[in-house]
Amino acid sequence: MKRSNAEILHEYGPLPGVDNVAGVTYDGSRVWFAAGDKLCALDPASGQLRRTFDVPASAGTAFDGKHLFQLAGDVIRKLDPATGQVLATIEAPPGGGHSGLAWAEGRLWIAQYKARKIHQIDPETGAVLRTIESNRFVTGVTWVDGELWHGTWEDERSEIRHVDPQSGEVIEALAMPDGMIVSGLESDGGDRFFCGGGTSAKLRTVRRPARRAKAESGGAAAVDAPGEGA
Repeated sequence: MKRSNAEILHEYGPLPGVDNVAGVTYDGSRVWFAAGDKLCALDPASGQLRRTFDVPASAGTAFDGKHLFQLAGDVIRKLDPATGQVLATIEAPPGGGHSGLAWAEGRLWIAQYKARKIHQIDPETGAVLRTIESNRFVTGVTWVDGELWHGTWEDERSEIRHVDPQSGEVIEALAMPDGMIVSGLESDGGDRFFCGGGTSAKLRTVRRPARRAKAESGGAAAVDAPGEGA
C-alpha cells in the first residue's frame, strides 16, 4: 500500500447557516452537501451557496447524472435537483449506521460507518448485491475512472483511501492533517476530491493523486457513470 499526506487545495467555510457537513456529491457545476435538515448546493468557483432544499439530509449524497439521492437514517430519497421534490424512496440495508453514498455503473454504493462495510445496492429496491469490508470506520464513498475511494474517520483521524472494489484491499491512502476529518467524499471527475468537514461546517478540496499508468496498475479499468458521491 502506498501512503502519503493529503494535499489540501482549498477550504470553504465555515459555511453560513450550516452546523455540519455530511454527504457530498457533484453535478458537474455545483457541490451538493447534506447539512442535517437540509440539502445545499455550493458553487465551487465562488464559494457561494446557490440552493437549499428542506429535506432530511444527515448522511450520504449521490448524483446519477439526472437525480440526487439523499440518505437520512434508514431511508434513501430520490430527488429532482431542480425542485427538491421527492420522486421515490427506498430502504437502506439493515443494520443502520449508514454514512456515505455514491453512484456508479447504474448502482448505488452505501457505507455503514461502524460496521466498516460498503454495500453495492439496487437503486430501485435497495437489495444488497455485494459487500466490501474495511478495517476502519467508513464515511464518504466515491468512484472516479473505475477507482473506488472512501473516507475514514476513527480516533479523530481521517484518511482518503483507494481500495480494490472486489477485495477491499487498500491500494493507496492519503492521510488528512490533524484536526481535519472526512465526513463525506466526492470526486470532480478529475484531480480533486470534495471532502465534507463534519462539525467544522467546512468543505475542502484535496488533490487526487495522478493515476498510475496501465502497466503499473495491471490494466485499464472501466470508466464509471458521472455523478458519484457520498
